[in-house]
Amino acid sequence: MSMSHAYGTPPEPPAAADLLLKALDSGYTFFDTASLYGFGANETLLGSTLKHRRSEFVLASKCGMLRPREPDSRPEILKQTCDDSLRRLQTDVIDLYYLHRWDKRVPIEDAIGALADLVKQGKIRMIGLSEVSAATLRKAHAVHPVAAVQSEYSLWTRNPEIAVLDACRDVGATFVAFSPLARGFLTGTLRDVSSLPPKDIRHAMPRFQGENFTRNLKLLDGFSAMARENDCTMGQLALAWLLAKAPHVVPIPGTTRLGHLAENAAAADVQLTTGAIRRMELLINPETVSGPRYNATTLPEIDTEGG
Repeated sequence: MSMSHAYGTPPEPPAAADLLLKALDSGYTFFDTASLYGFGANETLLGSTLKHRRSEFVLASKCGMLRPREPDSRPEILKQTCDDSLRRLQTDVIDLYYLHRWDKRVPIEDAIGALADLVKQGKIRMIGLSEVSAATLRKAHAVHPVAAVQSEYSLWTRNPEIAVLDACRDVGATFVAFSPLARGFLTGTLRDVSSLPPKDIRHAMPRFQGENFTRNLKLLDGFSAMARENDCTMGQLALAWLLAKAPHVVPIPGTTRLGHLAENAAAADVQLTTGAIRRMELLINPETVSGPRYNATTLPEIDTEGG
């Protein structure tokens, strides 16, 4: 996503393409995009850059969010979006296709039925859901197996622990954690929100605003000390925590920088003790983090325990 919009200033397409190829060369095997990212620009980037190496990675994309960021789960829209994505991605099949957000005006059974048709047609291999509750997951899974659920999950966003993680385990779905670095916060490199470009989406997120952000910054000193104790960076510590949570949890860190690409991959080598995990969770948790993760305009999009 960050290669096309949302965070900071997106890199120029040649630089983004170079980063994607280097990710593939260094062992990354799962690429996650969406029709929403750059309103098609990100899928176009992946398609033009990686089409000649398509067999080397698992490709995920998403449907059900249209300009200007409005959920739409009507079956005809999902099918048309898939055809458009296949064209931009320059591929015959998308390995994992998520319903980006569930449009509550459309029964989840109808939306999943449309995606099941795409599986039968050979346009997608597996169905995923994003930001849904455990109850919605179970309803969807009763129509067609759900291979993955993608939602925000990190030390400072723990909503999936209420029920979704268990529901994923019960139905055999992988849980894909987006924003595993808390939108850059847990790397410790963002200390001044005013330094962000005007269009950066974090300006509209309560946790990065005013007194909330001031209070949240105080958590980083202790977290930095824990990273030093574990001989890793703060970002690696955040990713290692997720990797230690459960075998079916897969974090997907995003970056636009080559150095961070290697740093994130090395998090898999960080081994945490039970005591270290406990200390991290005591330091950063729903009671110690200040502010909701989304503003009042965006929250209604979410169908998940705790918002």
